[in-house]
Amino acid sequence: MIDVVGIGSALMDLTIRVDDETLERLGLKKGTMRLVDAATSRSILAALAGYAMEKTPGGSAANTAAGVAALGGSAAFMGKVGSDELGDFYRAESERMGVSMRLARHEAMTGLAITLITPDSERTFATHLGAAIHFAKTDVLEDEIRGARALHVEGYMLEGSMKEATLQAMEAARKNGVRVSIDLADPSLIERNLDEFKRIAKEYAGILYANEDEALAFTGNSGEEALGTMASMCEIAVVKLGEKGSLVRRNEEVHRIEPYRVAVVNTNGAGDMFAAGMLYGLARGLPLGKAGRIASYAASRVVSQVGARLSSRPDLGQIGM
Repeated sequence: MIDVVGIGSALMDLTIRVDDETLERLGLKKGTMRLVDAATSRSILAALAGYAMEKTPGGSAANTAAGVAALGGSAAFMGKVGSDELGDFYRAESERMGVSMRLARHEAMTGLAITLITPDSERTFATHLGAAIHFAKTDVLEDEIRGARALHVEGYMLEGSMKEATLQAMEAARKNGVRVSIDLADPSLIERNLDEFKRIAKEYAGILYANEDEALAFTGNSGEEALGTMASMCEIAVVKLGEKGSLVRRNEEVHRIEPYRVAVVNTNGAGDMFAAGMLYGLARGLPLGKAGRIASYAASRVVSQVGARLSSRPDLGQIGM
């Protein structure tokens, strides 16, 4: 049985270090994610010609699947890429990282997430979804889901053209006793779909993740009050508090998970690796608090490096696992 099947936008991450003036010149607001068309994506890359660039497979749920594999678990990923060289690279590099890829192809270009990191370690995205937005019901492999311990879904898949396929995947999981893990992903996304996201959470969520801003958008509260509201909708609720750690709750069992202190290089991927650690720990049958510690440790490892995926297998012996 596979530990986790991820379903999400298959995006190639192009990570580039820039200064604040460059962001302004590109017309991008620091710390935000802006969706752009193919032409804008190409023009941004043209303006950044000559900058050092790191190219890695990305996308939130895909990163989480790779995190599970890096921790020693088993993971698969479903998404859609273009019939191009980037799509080939995306598959090959993800498989090298230990993820079983279940990718569909489309005539559109492979999606790109241009990730700009400023000297304060803040990340700003210019994202072109490309082929990823064409993920359809026919791309959902229900046999893969039935054979998993958990299905992990990024919130972006619950809006627009990808929603119908994602709901089909979650329904397949629910019918077969597979835990559904949902990352709420973005405050603006939540605000646009608040009532529908609450319905989906109550109907499908086994695990529900939110950072402080997302939790506020979703519940109207923060901290333990937000955690309690989320916990009433699902089996396990998680509120990530950044450098203050995280809160995890199942029924009346509440854990405050302390952060692991590291020199932060890039916050990209922290939430994805937190989810990976939690899913890995739960798949091993560990108590909730221990799974939360693995999640916190995995997140600390990824923010201490440039990329959004773990570059090596974390030594869980460092945290007594």
